[in-house]
Amino acid sequence: MRSVNMREAKTHLSRLVEAASRGEPFVIARAGKPVVKVVALDAPEAGHRIGFLAGRNAVLLRAAKLSVRSVRCRRDPASRPLRAG
Repeated sequence: MRSVNMREAKTHLSRLVEAASRGEPFVIARAGKPVVKVVALDAPEAGHRIGFLAGRNAVLLRAAKLSVRSVRCRRDPASRPLRAG
């Protein structure tokens, strides 16, 4: 495994990260002592996003109905609800 000092890591960070993402981990050292090991993360699966809007459908549908109703009221004054008052 490759070891780089802090200055080299700062200078060539994008190149080092690219190498790590290809499966070549490296260690960043400070004063010759290992401090951090950099390895690639596994990509998250696309299936994790399923259901992220769970429970929000009712709110979205209600908002859509309200906006359609307001458009109808602007186009046709006869379709406006009567106001008590």
